[in-house]
Amino acid sequence: MAATTHTVTNQPPPLVGYDVFAADRALAEAVERHLEPALLDEAREELSALGHTSGSAQVQEWGVLANENPPKLRTHDRYGNRIDEVEFHPSWHRLLGKGVSAGLTSAWSRPGGHVRRAAGFVVWTQVEAGNGCPLSMTHAAVPALRTDPALAAEWEPRLTSTVYDQEFRPAAQKAGALFGMGMTEKQGGSDVRANTTEARPLAEDGTYELTGHKWFCSAPMSDGFLVLAQAPDGLTCFLVPRVLADGTRNVFRIQRLKDKLGNRSNASSEVEFDGTWARRVGDEGRGVRTIIEMVAATRLDCVLGSASLMRQAVAQAVHHCTYREAFGGKLIDKPLMRNVLADLALESEAATTLGLRLAAAYDDGSEQELAFLRLAVPAAKYWVTKRCTPVAVEALECLGGNGYVEESGMPRLLRESPLNSVWEGAGNVQALDVLRALQREPGALDAYLREVGQARGADHRLDGAIKNLLTELADLEGIEGRARRLVERIALVLQGSLLVRYAPPEVADAFCASRLGGDWGSAFGTLPHSLDLATVVERARPVS
Repeated sequence: MAATTHTVTNQPPPLVGYDVFAADRALAEAVERHLEPALLDEAREELSALGHTSGSAQVQEWGVLANENPPKLRTHDRYGNRIDEVEFHPSWHRLLGKGVSAGLTSAWSRPGGHVRRAAGFVVWTQVEAGNGCPLSMTHAAVPALRTDPALAAEWEPRLTSTVYDQEFRPAAQKAGALFGMGMTEKQGGSDVRANTTEARPLAEDGTYELTGHKWFCSAPMSDGFLVLAQAPDGLTCFLVPRVLADGTRNVFRIQRLKDKLGNRSNASSEVEFDGTWARRVGDEGRGVRTIIEMVAATRLDCVLGSASLMRQAVAQAVHHCTYREAFGGKLIDKPLMRNVLADLALESEAATTLGLRLAAAYDDGSEQELAFLRLAVPAAKYWVTKRCTPVAVEALECLGGNGYVEESGMPRLLRESPLNSVWEGAGNVQALDVLRALQREPGALDAYLREVGQARGADHRLDGAIKNLLTELADLEGIEGRARRLVERIALVLQGSLLVRYAPPEVADAFCASRLGGDWGSAFGTLPHSLDLATVVERARPVS
């Protein structure tokens, strides 16, 4: 018998077997705040059920397996026929199926649908962020398809279905369908007007033949794709079905799957079109305008995805420090560690609160709220996604060397953390989009100022930040060169306003002192020591 050299002690238990939704106080309170009272009981029940599923050991293992067994491209079958299929581990299909059945592709016609879906998206993607991509694309395709009532009538019931059907067959024969998107090309990247893919009209009205490529095509196993191509009258949006109505495969040649830093469970691809059949969506020459609503919806999901990742990173860090002892006491009770955890918790709560506020604006749908979204979505996408990686790094460090080991799950969060800042337009694209909204849509700034103005007088640091922001907005000289600074301030003021109105005083005080009042260092854990940091940390502890 082998000798026992030591007994394992002072290790935290796994963070499993809990309700991920109910344990997130900021998220649960946002749902209560933004939903009509008549919807709350049903929404809480649904979200808690999803929260228990997300917190289960089995489902968390699915996330691990889906990443350890990434998708594989099968270009040909055993006989040499071109098939262009992507093979996934069974855990991927289980995850995606759960996400679809939870309604994460169904929001547009459901009362309070966007808030309920946003909360579910934050909960579910904490298990595994990769399946958030096809869920997001499918959800976001609906407003673009609605520019063509006939296409919407055909496709929307499939996209909003809670049935996951992975079979490779015509969409008309399926109870549910998924969508992907292809915009960027090798030579243009974010400058989609430089696209060279050609669309040649066919005899049947509204149908075309595409020739060209897409450098990034999301979710290539989907049933349909929205893509941009150059028609006779300019850049146009098209629907490309994966399988044609007669059961034959459309020409959709997957050249390779991207070998990505993170997001390993999800397939991203390069595809070639060569006589590919497509249906026009919207008018010729208005492709960007047609697809922009899809882009806006996926940008919001980038905010929500980053909020989800930050929440999971902070939950793991606080959980670890709750149990781990060092230097004579629990880590969570050590003043310096408490400062770090509180600082991380502030960033996480501010992201969640902002993301759910944007979802509520979609549910409202009024002219003022839509104008607010035009400015707030790119500003939030810019700032929240950029805060994600520093949070993941610092949260990992809270676990010490254990956090650097794959088994902890923290390296997977870290690899995932830069993604949402890159997808759907990187930082400069978002900053320039904010400038366009300020210059071309004065109603957007008015709506934003009305929103943040609701908290005026409640905190002198917020009042000062609003005043300074107005001064910056009044100075147009060199505005493009300082766009990032301006957009950062827009996002921080909006987060501060929301926290002052809705968060506990301890959270709002700490956020305004550090992010708006300047009493903060250059790293996490540099909050003013006089704040009530213990209350902030306790609020972030994942117990339900």
